[in-house]
Amino acid sequence: MNNTRALIIIFAVFILVTVLVIRLANIQLIKSEEYSYYAVQQQTDVEKIEAEFGLIYDRENNLLVYNRNDVTFYADLTMIPKSKRELIAEKFSKALDKPESYFLNLLRGKKGTITLAKKVSSEQLKSLGEIKIPGLYYKDDPTRINHYGNLASHLLGYINKEHQPVSGISEYFKKDIEGIDGSRRIIKNAIGELVSIEENETQPAIAGSDLVLTINKDYQSVLEEELRKGLDKFKAHSATGIIMNPNTGEILALANVDDYDPNYYWQYNDFQRRNRAITDTYEPGSTFKPFSLAALLDRKLCRLDENLYLENGTYQFKNVKIRDTHPHKYLNVAEIIEQSSNIGIAKLVQRISDDDFYKYLRGFGFGNLTSIQLPGEAAGKLKKPNDWSKVSKAYMSFGYEISVTPLQLITAFSALINGGILYEPQLLLKRINHNGELEYEFEPKPIRRVLSEQTSIVMKNILRGVVKNGTGKNADVEFISVGGKTGTSQKLIDGSYSKAQYNSSFIGFFPVEDPQIVCLILFNSPDVGKYGGLVAAPVFKAVASRIVEKDFDQFEKYIDETFKQKLLFTSLEKGMSADDSNQIKIKEVKLPSDKRMPDLVNCTVRDAISALTRMGIKYKINGSGVVINQSIQPGSKIRTNEICVLDCSEITITGASVY
Repeated sequence: MNNTRALIIIFAVFILVTVLVIRLANIQLIKSEEYSYYAVQQQTDVEKIEAEFGLIYDRENNLLVYNRNDVTFYADLTMIPKSKRELIAEKFSKALDKPESYFLNLLRGKKGTITLAKKVSSEQLKSLGEIKIPGLYYKDDPTRINHYGNLASHLLGYINKEHQPVSGISEYFKKDIEGIDGSRRIIKNAIGELVSIEENETQPAIAGSDLVLTINKDYQSVLEEELRKGLDKFKAHSATGIIMNPNTGEILALANVDDYDPNYYWQYNDFQRRNRAITDTYEPGSTFKPFSLAALLDRKLCRLDENLYLENGTYQFKNVKIRDTHPHKYLNVAEIIEQSSNIGIAKLVQRISDDDFYKYLRGFGFGNLTSIQLPGEAAGKLKKPNDWSKVSKAYMSFGYEISVTPLQLITAFSALINGGILYEPQLLLKRINHNGELEYEFEPKPIRRVLSEQTSIVMKNILRGVVKNGTGKNADVEFISVGGKTGTSQKLIDGSYSKAQYNSSFIGFFPVEDPQIVCLILFNSPDVGKYGGLVAAPVFKAVASRIVEKDFDQFEKYIDETFKQKLLFTSLEKGMSADDSNQIKIKEVKLPSDKRMPDLVNCTVRDAISALTRMGIKYKINGSGVVINQSIQPGSKIRTNEICVLDCSEITITGASVY
């Protein structure tokens, strides 16, 4: 009996040992490679290191768009103990100011990974990062910040929730600002916690290039503020404004109101987000008359002093009646533009052949894209002579039967007053790579000569007369010479011209003797007022006056001596010339050899960000301009995931530009 038991036990042990040997042989010999593969897959992972988008500055190196180092928290519900879920909810509720029930509901699932909190700021991370619970982790999730909210929103564009650049400069220069993503191999333990990073297999990300734009932040602010005032005063549906250097094609400001804040782009509709200055076309009305006259003068088909009979305000031409708002019996050619006579320009334009008229208009760029560095530009509409009716040329001469974008009009107008050369409008002043090396620098791009220089000089003087003696009197600035043209056009609605809705515009420039600035103001369907001279011209005057006051030094030599002291006093009152006590000396960032915190105080934001990025230090920016305080003291040892907060101020500095 005992021998039988012993045999059974020995046999059982033999079977067990045999099974174990077979199992071990299967694991270690037969399937060793397969199990090793699964082990590596479970315990190692390759993480993408997202490249930072390049920064965007204005022409004075004011920081417009930057990246904020946010994180997103995730929870693996299969690993988080149920006993810890209330603690997590409590901590997140306090840090993020949301009810505990919100987080408890998210944590009630049984399996899978959930997103617990998106875009957690560096301040909030300080408390939440201390929670050490298996299955709770966070990843970098940088946020693109437009520093001044709505300012220049249609130019700058935004980064959507999928981290894709949308609209504006951001989309057009997508490949430049995106950079190149990196990667790293990480080692995890059995419960998924990070154990180590294999540095030798880490490929660092390469940040995108920085863009320096041609726009001037101060000009942009002035333009947007005055358009908003006009929108409220004249009860218009929307408004558009563009400021350009007529001698180079540089866009100094571009705005559409109603607009949007790129930081919260999803809260706005398509109309508010659309850059209507380049996408929406309209019939320009009387702002087109100078182009018609310029073609005639360039061909020597009329003289400024010759008088034309203007039919006392109503002219039967072919099968249509052409009317003037203010009837006249006789006006000379210059006065026809000053008083904006439809009849006068319609009579004059009959002297030029259809083909020649078309060639001039095409030469000014109408009916073509301007090739602006923005997505979504419309070409407008310019019919070929074969498609004209018997009255087309007459109507086109005063801005009907042709459609333009605001950008096309101001680009063409620049050629009218700059000596006759059409320039390509441009927005990019410089592009600088992640190493601080210059990749691109702006150069004016002349397209063609449209007019003779002499014709351009004559047109400048005629347009000065419009402001001094004609329909543009409300645009005149007392301390600097202004020229320009008013425009009022009926809107085409459902195939017929509205008698209630108009596009009211003014396009002007200063100083007349040497144009430095050209500015277009356009109001869509104002309820108060109607004519461009009453609606858009006063807004132009406000914009021009403020620009001259802001850049007094640039325009001083053109200002009437009577007003120089007055303007200088106004500028000083507004703090435009800083006292020496408010000035500081700019300095360069010096990187310590031992990877300790550099001294960033009195360095520009741009240099500080560049240094921190190179050293792999996370940062948060408060304000802009020059660094006045840093949260990590110079010379301090840098701890992992520590965030350096830089307080900055836009103050006047000597020896450098304000960033």
